[in-house]
Amino acid sequence: MRPLNRLAGAMARVLEGMGMALDSVRANKTRAALTILGVAIGVMVVIAMASAITGINRAVAHQLETLGPKSFFVFRFFRGGIQVDDGSEEQPWRRNPWLTVEEAEHLKTVGSVKDVAYREETSGPASHEETKLSSVQVIGYSTNWLRVSGGTISAGRNWTEVEFAGAANVAIINDKAASSLFPGLDPIGKRIKLFGMPFTVVGLYTEAQSLFGENSTPTVMIPHTSFVKVADWGKGWLGMVVMPNDSATVAEAQDDVIAALRSKRGLRPSQDNNFAVVSQDKLLETFNSVTSGFFLVMLALSSVGLLVGGVGVIAIMMISVTERTREIGVRKALGATRREILFQFLVEAASLTLLGGAIGMILGALIAWAIGSFTPVPAAVPLWSVVAALAASAVTGVFFGMYPATKASRLDPVEALRYE
Repeated sequence: MRPLNRLAGAMARVLEGMGMALDSVRANKTRAALTILGVAIGVMVVIAMASAITGINRAVAHQLETLGPKSFFVFRFFRGGIQVDDGSEEQPWRRNPWLTVEEAEHLKTVGSVKDVAYREETSGPASHEETKLSSVQVIGYSTNWLRVSGGTISAGRNWTEVEFAGAANVAIINDKAASSLFPGLDPIGKRIKLFGMPFTVVGLYTEAQSLFGENSTPTVMIPHTSFVKVADWGKGWLGMVVMPNDSATVAEAQDDVIAALRSKRGLRPSQDNNFAVVSQDKLLETFNSVTSGFFLVMLALSSVGLLVGGVGVIAIMMISVTERTREIGVRKALGATRREILFQFLVEAASLTLLGGAIGMILGALIAWAIGSFTPVPAAVPLWSVVAALAASAVTGVFFGMYPATKASRLDPVEALRYE
């Protein structure tokens, strides 16, 4: 029975401390509001940012899945993290030669490779009769682009291999471009102008749900052969998506692609690769590291709110100690130990900050709901953020409440009873 009695006594002291915390809130509304507000803001930022970043990471992972579980990328240059280009000739990517269509076609002959898609893109004006768009996204694709795009052609068709080989001026537009250039009309068979050249619309493309929402940007897809003929674009950044055979592993296909490109480029064994082969996992890992960096910055900013709350805890608890000096003296005279007094005041301080943390969690969850409901980002509150927020709130109360609680526990009972 003794353990049960001790547990019941501890619970009673905790409830007593929480009740006193609520009394402090009622008695010192302004100071308590500042304390609660500071902690609530700090926790709200943590919950909202964690929810948004979790949603973004899930959306990016979903987008990569549309490429196929084994597909990987070949880039001219790749380095994880945020890059800053100061215009210096010493930038490492400048030393890498451009990837070419011939290299993409060469990779299709590798035994472990099923197919290779490639693309380049730019932006430019588009128009249909009197309707003009100052800027649309223009992508030059290989004919097999639908295998890695994740969307579908909802009307019309893709261009044919013959049209691709002949650099025909045919185009496929997405829903956003169709509604902007052909409001209320069927775009199939009509002509648009890109870079001053006429293109016939042969297909209507419906994008897969993505991080940036469906049909977020007016986009026109044209054969890559036509793209290099008419587009005004920054050359040198052709990208490839490699799809391995069903019988080959990702690692095997990557090794074969690296060997084929090194041979094609005449690299000696001692020379490093002057291209980058990047798996989906590596790309996702890099993206996660970038978002984690942003989260750490926001975490540092949210700590300011917790600091404000902590200062408020000290102020309120010092007032509470002063107002209850005689009460502390009476309790000590009746046998209360220093540890019991310390525990009571720490529970009171932690209760204040936990109240602010609970309000911050509710506000953060509401922001996450708003992000998920009104933006394409599927924000979701991760469990770890809830645990971290509650823990941070409690630790803030205990840390900043330690000095007032220690002062209360060390009061001399005789002097305390004389206090007026």
